[in-house]
Amino acid sequence: MTNQRNAELCEKSRAEIKSLRAYQPGKPIDELAREFGLNADDIVKLASNENPIGPSKKAIAAMEKEARELTRYPDGNGFDLKQALCKKLSVGSVIIAPENITLGNGSSDILDFIVKCFVAKGDEVVFSQHAFAIYGLVTKIQGGECNVVPAKNYGHDLDAMAKAISDKTRLVFVTNPNNPTGTWLTQAEIAEFMAKVPSDVVVVLDEAYFEYVNEAEYANGLTLISNYSNLVVTRTFSKAYGLASLRVGYGISSPEVADLMNRVRPPFNVNSFALAAAIATLNDTDYVAESKSVNDAGMVYLTQSFDQLGLPYVPSVGNFISFEIPLVVNITAVEVDKKLLAVGVIVRPIANYEMPNHLRVSIGTQAENETFIAALIKILADARS
Repeated sequence: MTNQRNAELCEKSRAEIKSLRAYQPGKPIDELAREFGLNADDIVKLASNENPIGPSKKAIAAMEKEARELTRYPDGNGFDLKQALCKKLSVGSVIIAPENITLGNGSSDILDFIVKCFVAKGDEVVFSQHAFAIYGLVTKIQGGECNVVPAKNYGHDLDAMAKAISDKTRLVFVTNPNNPTGTWLTQAEIAEFMAKVPSDVVVVLDEAYFEYVNEAEYANGLTLISNYSNLVVTRTFSKAYGLASLRVGYGISSPEVADLMNRVRPPFNVNSFALAAAIATLNDTDYVAESKSVNDAGMVYLTQSFDQLGLPYVPSVGNFISFEIPLVVNITAVEVDKKLLAVGVIVRPIANYEMPNHLRVSIGTQAENETFIAALIKILADARS
């Protein structure tokens, strides 16, 4: 009877929610250890684009100090972090003020806020094929409709996306660099695209991985904020700043749009540890430089290894790379993933991104990268024999 009542209750939930599938994160280390009887310390997790070098010592010290105030609510306005961001981000002609900033429990919080502010049932959201799965999820929760534009060479086709905008369109997501493909857009491409977008359509420029990019022509969305009141730039402390478990990100926009997002932002959505660690790491230039250096070296090692193995890959400027398991190796991407898991290496299948023959691997430490490549070499050799 209880199960029947539960089913009846859930049947009365919103149709938009019933049609969704929960977001699937990378497999946790402890779960894999239980599943295969492995030692958790021997498992290499390269599935979630996490920073492999551990947190900043300054972040740890800041959190230890903050622990003395566990009985207090965090600063709901994040005053100190906003001040630190303004100082860090205001460079040259770019002037960022506290009223331009919205803080989130990860940058995914900001993506959710902006959709809640501008998308109602039947409204349309435009984004690219192979783009971050959260875009479709937050759109459908609001009852919005997803207009997914076919990718071009695994990246955004901005011309096609501009043409896809209709009277129903309220918002466009652009990811730079894109996850899971690692493709990127130039300053000129983004500026040209923004000039084509109607002023009453919001453009969200998701720059979660921008710290890793080396390309001189890469687009810095903050330089366009003052020119386009319909532009929102989102960034995160989860990647290069190594604070994924604390969940802290931010959005930069016009004060008016930031005010709207702060109206739907839950009280105290960013905890005290996250606020303190974010400020400490933001100012730890040596830590960020080390994160980038490890990533650069790891990217070179993995791409050279893929070249030697004859595995195609999508050139990436993030802290991850998607590589293909071609049919000629007599094994599928799904099978490779399962065999990697069995030996304690976690990568990310991306069939749900319409890339069924690809796997995405995050850049790890050199030892982690070598463990992954050694396991991959053995799996491919066994498949070919």
